[in-house]
Amino acid sequence: MRRVPGRPFEPEEYVLETNTILFRVFSTGGMVPRTVTDFNPGKGDRTRFAFFGDPTVPVLYAAESEEAAVCESILHDVPSGPGAVLYESFADRVCAPLAPTRDLSLVSLMGDGLFKLGTQARYVTGTMASQYTRTVRWAEAVHEAGFDGLVWMSNRRNTDRAFVFFGDRVEAGDLVALPGTGRIFAAGAGFDWLADYLTSLKIEILIP
Repeated sequence: MRRVPGRPFEPEEYVLETNTILFRVFSTGGMVPRTVTDFNPGKGDRTRFAFFGDPTVPVLYAAESEEAAVCESILHDVPSGPGAVLYESFADRVCAPLAPTRDLSLVSLMGDGLFKLGTQARYVTGTMASQYTRTVRWAEAVHEAGFDGLVWMSNRRNTDRAFVFFGDRVEAGDLVALPGTGRIFAAGAGFDWLADYLTSLKIEILIP
């Protein structure tokens, strides 16, 4: 089984259709708060599929449900089973919907897409963070092949797809925020929704 991309690189394409509703959890804190369609230009720790390139390729992660977006962000490093998260770890975060305004051409890292590439989820989308130096090579290969990003089944919620888009391929206007308010997790209805979801997973919120 391949742990890094092979040559020739012949992936399975997944077309994310125009107007497909996605969700993103993002931070509104810091010196320059982000909006739901702002790409990460390369700040912060390495992630599964970022960062790479010179200049650095910006990325934006999203998911097909609010729950998956939470699992891929707030709960990304929280072990499965009974546990806890710190309130401060999500106090400046918001979950909001967005959608593509054109069809996006992605590489599938799920199902037959993994089989075609001669690998398995455990070597690419299901690894520990210590393997990110290796897994980012899959994103590099996808980018080199001319695609807009990747899609895979969320490792933490494997009923839903997760996505990463490349900021030098998905241009301004290719993703738009959708009308309506997002969930602000710091307080109010957004906090209540998140608390209920975490309770269903037996995860406690620790408030100082």
